Amino acid sequence: MALYNRVNGRVLREKMQAETQNRVTISFYKYHHLADPQAFRDQLYQDLDALSVLGRIYVAAEGINAQISVPAEKTDAFRTYLYGYPFLNNIRLNIAIQDDGKSFFKLKILVRKKIVADGLDDSTFDVTQTGVHLNAKEFNALAADPNTVIVDMRNHYESEVGHFKNAILPNVDTFREELQIVEDLMKEQKDKNLLMYCTGGIRCEKASAWMKHQGFKNVFQLNGGIIEYARQIKQENLPSEFIGKNFVFDERLGERITNDVIAVCHQCGQPCDDHTNCKNDGCHLLFIQCKACAEKFNQCCSEECQHVLTLPEEEQKEIRKGVNKGRQVFKKGRVEKIRNLGEE
Repeated sequence: MALYNRVNGRVLREKMQAETQNRVTISFYKYHHLADPQAFRDQLYQDLDALSVLGRIYVAAEGINAQISVPAEKTDAFRTYLYGYPFLNNIRLNIAIQDDGKSFFKLKILVRKKIVADGLDDSTFDVTQTGVHLNAKEFNALAADPNTVIVDMRNHYESEVGHFKNAILPNVDTFREELQIVEDLMKEQKDKNLLMYCTGGIRCEKASAWMKHQGFKNVFQLNGGIIEYARQIKQENLPSEFIGKNFVFDERLGERITNDVIAVCHQCGQPCDDHTNCKNDGCHLLFIQCKACAEKFNQCCSEECQHVLTLPEEEQKEIRKGVNKGRQVFKKGRVEKIRNLGEE
């Protein structure tokens, strides 16, 4: 049996869009020592492929980090299978709150050095000594304490469209950068309540242990992240201290938590919080674009990319050949190029 997808991504995306069966988007993670990550990965691929699971999963010697889409009719079978692994038995599954069933179009399972790139040497501290896990009600109560500092442990493009009120929002592109920045920001406030949150909780697991290792006294984290928080406030009819959208790393690119639109289109500056990727495959920049600008610029981030799309496909491939795009997310270095479009 094949252990990798061999079908063209464009074909798979079209197939997913045409699919009529209901799907459930699920995320989960677990830090656990895996003796043979590759063997675990290969078995996992076979079993999940048989269940028609789509998504992206990272496996490492330190555990598993998964964001997947499961056919609704097979969710019970999937849960039974997953819980069959002793270290995953009864693991919390974060269920998407705003789900059109189109979150992933293929199954991709990769073996990596770490399930989250954090730049830390785990042998230098106890990664199991994490902060206190809080549910939504407890989070709201602690957030209201004047002795609490709330820190968003996500990247800038995530917090740009949604975040907790009064939270510190580090302007970073990666989690690795953020750990050092947060440590520096908080070095004179080690006795305050350090309240951290992220998308599904995984980044805070490692961050809270690191902060405790660095001497912070009162470290707390949102259990299950924003995804679980959104589910609990809806279920328990609690006030939302989170405003806007929760950015997610799949085809949806966001789940709406409240009706607040706190971001702007990166091209015209009008209120908008819809992320997209530049239609030019040689760019694929992640940025915020309103419907009017999407129509005006043919879903591209710039006139340059808009022009590339008018070229024959073979010429476009030549332009892309050998180009290392690097990390393609909207940031200050691209502001001038994009914003100028809306000023003409």
